[in-house]
Amino acid sequence: MPLTPADAARYPRPGTAIPGRIGYTPDGRSVTYLFSERGDLARDLWRLDLATGERRRAFVPPGEGVTEANVSREEALRRERLRLRETGVTDYLWAKEAPVLLVPLGEQLYRVQGDGVPEKLTTNARDPKLSKDGRRVYFVRDAEVWCLDERGERQLTSGAEPGLTNGLAEYIAQEELGRLTGYWPSPDGAWVAFEQADERHIPVYPIVHQAANPVEVEEHRYPFAGAANARVRLGVVPVDGGSPTWLDLGPGADLYLARVDWHPDGRLFVQLLDRAQRRLELWAYQVPGGERRLLLVEETEPWVNLHDDLRFVEPTGELVWSSERSGFRHLYLYDAEGHLLRQLTDGDWPVDAVHALDAERRVVYFAAGRASPLERRVYGVPLDGGAPVELTPEPGWHEAVFAPDCSSFVDTHDSLEQPPGVVIRRIDGEALRLLHAPAAVEPPLRPPTLHSFANRDGVVLHAAVYAPPGGAAPTTPVIVSVYGGPHAQVVRDSWALTVDLRAQLLAEHGFVVLKVDNRGSARRGLAFEAPIHLAMGSVEVRDQVDGVRWLCGQGWGDASRVGIYGWSYGGYVTLRALVTAPELFGVGVAGAPVTSWDGYDTGYTERYMATPASNPDGYDRSSVLTHAGRLEGKLLLVHGMIDENVHFRHTARLVDALIKAGRPHDLLIYPSERHMPRSEKDRTAMEAQILGYFERHL
Repeated sequence: MPLTPADAARYPRPGTAIPGRIGYTPDGRSVTYLFSERGDLARDLWRLDLATGERRRAFVPPGEGVTEANVSREEALRRERLRLRETGVTDYLWAKEAPVLLVPLGEQLYRVQGDGVPEKLTTNARDPKLSKDGRRVYFVRDAEVWCLDERGERQLTSGAEPGLTNGLAEYIAQEELGRLTGYWPSPDGAWVAFEQADERHIPVYPIVHQAANPVEVEEHRYPFAGAANARVRLGVVPVDGGSPTWLDLGPGADLYLARVDWHPDGRLFVQLLDRAQRRLELWAYQVPGGERRLLLVEETEPWVNLHDDLRFVEPTGELVWSSERSGFRHLYLYDAEGHLLRQLTDGDWPVDAVHALDAERRVVYFAAGRASPLERRVYGVPLDGGAPVELTPEPGWHEAVFAPDCSSFVDTHDSLEQPPGVVIRRIDGEALRLLHAPAAVEPPLRPPTLHSFANRDGVVLHAAVYAPPGGAAPTTPVIVSVYGGPHAQVVRDSWALTVDLRAQLLAEHGFVVLKVDNRGSARRGLAFEAPIHLAMGSVEVRDQVDGVRWLCGQGWGDASRVGIYGWSYGGYVTLRALVTAPELFGVGVAGAPVTSWDGYDTGYTERYMATPASNPDGYDRSSVLTHAGRLEGKLLLVHGMIDENVHFRHTARLVDALIKAGRPHDLLIYPSERHMPRSEKDRTAMEAQILGYFERHL
């Protein structure tokens, strides 16, 4: 049967109802995971015994568990930061050294000891953590850090008030730095390091729920590009009670607290990023004294990309670190005092992420596109020197979770032709147990074809093409599906590309759909990312134009009938394409678009564009508002009115500019949606509108 807009709106996507949030029990004998037997978004916690193959539910939530309707405002915003759609059980934690399981359901905490029954511990608890023996639980309540043990609940920090929080990551850390927590208990249980974030000086940005009755107003302290950030302090407080010790973060207060980790010897390792995001420092602090020593400095042009690759080798204290100093992210081994011992990986390919460190066998395991930037495979490399060894030879996309002793790992693998399957492998790569077989998708989906071409500057770009059922021809209308922004890659040998149901729906209705990873996107090295520096919205459009010219040059599309659509940064590129290349792009659908970078946040915008004061011409040139009068084609703007990430104000400012310029446009608003539409009814209506818009105007 042909796809419908309702199909394109439905989650989970075909073939993607698979085990998620995979982990191992502390003894490594079982694998735990979240899964829905019904194939929907509401998941339970399951457990697989590796020796017997027995599967059983390890935790069933009382009632419905987490739903979109029963979470608090704070939990709803956290789900936005995580881009989390799943419900039921959405997370769990194992103690490191004991069979103790902690399950948060919204802001309620449940603990399971051994094979015992779930015990409700407390409520109004955010960001929970477990001590390694499972006896102590930490959490944040009312913007203060708490702990719970045999002595009961007690508050470890104090002084929070509106705009001043303890133990919570500020908005920029969560959304733009990839740091979702604001406190860090020490492994020995004696201390808790915590962030104090002061946002009282940042003006409140109100978001009105226009469809609510009675009216609701959210207040967000949102730092716009060039304006003041949160003032951050880092403290260390004794768990048994006492006042915090405030650590010296240096003379410049205008910095980002990027990462915090405890070293095995009891030092606190802190990564500090300067406001310009070109210098990253790794400091070691003595606790409780607070004396500090600079261990490493990374100075990178045009910006620093943060990572989560720091690992410590017990008992030597050595550290594994990753750096893009060569132009590609690679792994390095340092001694405990920050002296370089050796480079572990090299080549014109980047390490994606460190998965695990086996201190006993002295091997670090990582993911990379070493074979091709279109793939992701898993490797191990010896700490004492030697070439990487590939553990996942199958082409496509691999994600891995390693056992505590690194004797096995769970490999989630998919490709254009195959939905995700999950296999438990020995460390040599041999299959041990099948956790989840790839689903049979009916009706089957036709994978797009992958291609490469050289743009006008001779840079090789990768593309995916979704052809109509009868094939593409010189008379076929073209639609470009674009994201185009940093830290993202859309063209890859992955089921995610095949299961893009909007692209499939448009192809079924006679369009040829093109995706191109332009310069500025991820996994091709710093030189590939850098052309957008200080000039967003320029090279991205040129590369998309070159993609359309290449496609039509193959006889696969009609260059006189070209449309484009995208969401978020893709919405921004869609608008830029319409106003800077109107001779090619005649129809566009822009969802939740940034329209002027002075209206976006500090952490993201300044990384790529510097501040409005230091780069006024760049901000002016990159703005869609500046070029509103150049719009010639048909434009449909789509936006949720309670979007707290890309504010609806972006669309409102553009509508105002288009009206003043006398340029007609169409508007589709969702009063109760944020950045990521969650209502299936809203999504179904949206997909029907998008399809109809292109059918009418192309």
